[in-house]
Amino acid sequence: MYVVIGATGNTGRVVTEDLLAAGLPVRVVGRSAERLADFVKSGAEAAVGDVADAEFVAQACDGVGGVYHMIPPRYDVDLSAWQSEAGKALFEGIRDAGVPYIVNLSSVGAQHHHGTGPIAGLREQEDRFNELTEADVLHLRPGYFMENLFMMLDAIRGMGVLPMPLPGDLAVAMIATRDIGAVAARRLAALDFDGHHTMELLGPRDYTMNEVASLVGAAIGVPDLPFVTVSEEDAAAGFEQMGVHPATIATFMEMYRAIADGRVAPQETRSAANTTPTTMEEFAAVLAAAYGA
Repeated sequence: MYVVIGATGNTGRVVTEDLLAAGLPVRVVGRSAERLADFVKSGAEAAVGDVADAEFVAQACDGVGGVYHMIPPRYDVDLSAWQSEAGKALFEGIRDAGVPYIVNLSSVGAQHHHGTGPIAGLREQEDRFNELTEADVLHLRPGYFMENLFMMLDAIRGMGVLPMPLPGDLAVAMIATRDIGAVAARRLAALDFDGHHTMELLGPRDYTMNEVASLVGAAIGVPDLPFVTVSEEDAAAGFEQMGVHPATIATFMEMYRAIADGRVAPQETRSAANTTPTTMEEFAAVLAAAYGA
């Protein structure tokens, strides 16, 4: 039996679907039975509860052979505080259940303990799991999620630009979350790791923000869509309009600064193992469908 934490999220959904497609038993964890219902119809068990409750997590993970772990993000509260609260409970529950294999979702940049916004919280969770001497742990460190661009669609509609607090010529490793899920499912199914390891996932290649704007613009029918580097103040105002908690906005700005100054950058040399298939050209078509909806 495998447990998938955050099964309704972008990566967890793929992990669940791939494990089920391989004929493996899966228990999906989430806050809503309704949202887990489709997985149950496909043959999964459901564990409905709060991942910030260590006792619930231990029960959900009892007797399983492997766990896909992530800290489900929340932006309506102080994200750093939530990462600490939920992260400790998830760690304690998985530890108490004696899970032997853990694939943990972290991030590029998690080599740093501080100064990287929410990525620092992911590093804290890596450190917790690395205390488990009896468990084999694989920390996946993917690059910048292509899905983050969904948050920019309203700005593109309203302003006619792709605005972010990053330099336009900065090359960034960008990855589609479905590729992260596919790797996590494959490694869980194989249980082909021992000890504690990190693995970066870098997408098909690095893209500059100027390239991203050009590719997205071509897909949505705005071929001259420009990328504009906005101030932190303007970026923060945009997140505020989305309802993001003020403390979380501050951590986002710290992350953007860390990306811009090169602290959040891959440490591994690009290879066949850490290069994933979905291109920005392909993902732009997904964005275009959402843009036109």
